Amino acid sequence: MLSIRSKKFRYTCFWGVLLALLFLNKAEAQTAWYIDGYHGGIYGGYPENYTGFLVDMLNRNPEWRINLEIEPETWDKVQKDDPEAYAQFKAIAANQSAGGRIEFINPAYAQSYLYNISGESIIRQFSYGMSKIRAHFPNAVFSTYSSEEPCFTSALPQILTSFGFKFASLKNPNTCFGGYAAAHGGELVTWVGPDGTGITTVPRYTIEKLSNKSTWQTIGWENSPNYVNAAYAAGIKHPVGMTIQDAGWKGGPFMGTMLRFGIKTIYTTWRNYFENLTSYDSKPAWKLTQEDLLVNLVWGSQITQKIAQQVRVAENMIISAEKMASLAKVYSGQAYPAASLDSAWRTLLLSQHHDCWIVPYNGKPGATWADKVLEWTSYTDNKCDSIIKSSSINQSDVNNEAATYVRVFNTVATKRHEIVSVALPAELANKQISVIDSKGEIIASQTFDDTSLVSKKVIFNAAVPSMGYNTYHLQTGTKATFKGASVKKLADGRYEIETDLYAIKINPAKGGVIESLVAKKLNNKEFVDKANPRGFNELRGNFYKDGGFKSSEDHPASVQMVENGPLQIVIAIKGTIDSYPFTQYLTVNQGQQRIDLKVDIDWKGNPGIGVDTPPGTYKWQNPVKAFYDDRYKLLALFPLNLKGQKVYKNAPFDVIESRLSNTFFDSWDSIKNNVILNWVDVTDQQGKYGLALFTDHTTSYTHGADFPLGLDVQYSGMGLWGRDYKINGPTTISYSILPHAGKWDKAHVWTAGTVWAEQLIATVSSLAPAQKSVSRSFITINKPGFEISSMTCHGDTLLVRIFNAEGDASSRKIIVDGKIAKVQLVNLKGTPEGDLRMEPAGDKKTLINVAMPRFGIRTLKLTGVQALKY
Repeated sequence: MLSIRSKKFRYTCFWGVLLALLFLNKAEAQTAWYIDGYHGGIYGGYPENYTGFLVDMLNRNPEWRINLEIEPETWDKVQKDDPEAYAQFKAIAANQSAGGRIEFINPAYAQSYLYNISGESIIRQFSYGMSKIRAHFPNAVFSTYSSEEPCFTSALPQILTSFGFKFASLKNPNTCFGGYAAAHGGELVTWVGPDGTGITTVPRYTIEKLSNKSTWQTIGWENSPNYVNAAYAAGIKHPVGMTIQDAGWKGGPFMGTMLRFGIKTIYTTWRNYFENLTSYDSKPAWKLTQEDLLVNLVWGSQITQKIAQQVRVAENMIISAEKMASLAKVYSGQAYPAASLDSAWRTLLLSQHHDCWIVPYNGKPGATWADKVLEWTSYTDNKCDSIIKSSSINQSDVNNEAATYVRVFNTVATKRHEIVSVALPAELANKQISVIDSKGEIIASQTFDDTSLVSKKVIFNAAVPSMGYNTYHLQTGTKATFKGASVKKLADGRYEIETDLYAIKINPAKGGVIESLVAKKLNNKEFVDKANPRGFNELRGNFYKDGGFKSSEDHPASVQMVENGPLQIVIAIKGTIDSYPFTQYLTVNQGQQRIDLKVDIDWKGNPGIGVDTPPGTYKWQNPVKAFYDDRYKLLALFPLNLKGQKVYKNAPFDVIESRLSNTFFDSWDSIKNNVILNWVDVTDQQGKYGLALFTDHTTSYTHGADFPLGLDVQYSGMGLWGRDYKINGPTTISYSILPHAGKWDKAHVWTAGTVWAEQLIATVSSLAPAQKSVSRSFITINKPGFEISSMTCHGDTLLVRIFNAEGDASSRKIIVDGKIAKVQLVNLKGTPEGDLRMEPAGDKKTLINVAMPRFGIRTLKLTGVQALKY
């Protein structure tokens, strides 16, 4: 954000000079400390020869200390283009003690906001970033995590401490455009994460108010008398201000001379501040939740929406690709594609850069941040698709041209019974196709109405073990009849869908809303609040150019059958909202609890949706901004028949119960965390019944005592810095709902979200599997609650990262399909923290006992795995 923040710099300098004139002779002399430094890099901004400028400024100002948040790839370019300055800077940075002058405070590969990406992505941001920095600065020490942007998430204490960090800061006082942490406490706190891990942290002090002169600052952006005196009055012995300057600013020390405003400012690194100044200060525990991070972006805007979707697809694919490559390594001896996966992670991490999300339009035509995200994520997707395909090939099976087999892989640590759709090869010209399981039983049978099967798909319900695969046989000429899911049109024009789990009624006269959703096996619980004036799955928003609120219920819709049982029902609801055609797809599968939904909206032109902000009326200093108010955006609504509703929502490696009475705000100084990462779950007061809403991208959700659960579908209007966030084409969003009994953990909502993200992978082959290779489960866990966050190979070792998403702290039995020479618990740096006891589990399997608190993460290092080959 170099150009934008340069304007901000001139504006803040004006106020700095004014304050200096006002307070120079009036304020009592006080001592305060200051965190200065630089933020940016070759993507976010780092001018040519800037390293030489930093060296010159450090030499001219011997008392100056800097804290660096520079994109790690920057040093590759500096080393190549400016070797002399690179060597000089490296020499100054060699002193990594508390007395040193340079500290690396955010080694993340691309300075992500963190709260908007997966937990595993956060770990890789740090691991790849720290590795790159140490390639240039081998003795770099990472003591403190700090960021100029609100790059925070609740699970950081556990992640940071496992990487070796000792301290953190929750301040971002001079770049609060995207939000800020809640004000809390005094000099220090122990920031306690969801798993119970604590880290010593400087918070945004309770006295550190938001600025009334801007909408991007707290009063802690400079050591003004107002800020410093308030801190001393609150008992803060070592008040510290902070600005991590944009790389490119040429002012040198941000606070200028050591004496300013009558305040003696001492520049310091965070490491020195924590180790030498405040090491004996009290640090009361603060169990910060995700709702204490008051962050917001232009949610619902098409450009932000697409970025979030592209990142989510790439995140899901790369985790599946790593697991598939690991299974291929242990089961068939395939070479693990480490270099390809590293390159795929690089581009995914870059697409998570905070500037991609907050200034997506910045850059030259064809090279904006949004353009780069598409390029980066496409590279990741293509790499991962290739790895998944090559990893699913059965290299040791015997060729049998007369038969066709389908192998279905499951990369999740729970057994699954799910619908799989497989494209048939052209050589299967017979019109009757049956699917045979390992017992020789027909589990699906389909008849096709022509002889060209190139575009035809066979659908069957696959049973696949945990972290493993199962094999099915396709036969021609065999027929069987099955009963299952069905749909029929009623006399009154409504449609009724029946599966073994649900009875659903769709009303085309009201735009295709769901009028009834009855869960048969949950005591026939009706989940639709029929007394609510809003429809279930209704689209509604304020079209401010076209007369106000419009709804999909305003016009009748038509219903078309896409799949008509018995295993799967897919209907397409075609309607209009205002004058814009849309299609909503509803998919229900026999035996599947999750109901899948999708909406395609064919926009024409650029309708205004949300709160109207006429051109020329946007003011930086005005805290009220149109894009904050979700009540006026186009929403998909879900009024629920649940009394005394409670809301739970997930975050990276965390789930919280919401404290919000509603999710609404319209001003920068009253931001609420209304972010939906993967899912939001609403239950009744007693936790007897609930419904989870899943989304294919990070965005915002709505909920209130008198406002139904809703998903942000579209915003079009004024965004940050007065930019017009336009609609430039069709919108497509996938989302799902899951009615359930009990709270989110008992209903295994997190697992359901992981299953939705990591789809079953099916491949067709003419290779007949050996008898013992028909079905294998590489990792089985005896009780639910744990998930495998990642599985990767490193030489002859296998790293399996486990996350306790829903379980209690009791031990779980993890059974590995193979003999293992050694099992160790390692931290995120890869350092061993102890050996784990192994036991034989029969049939050449190994049992490992693992315990951790809820929301804990543990990484197992398995050495010398000998698994049965395919």
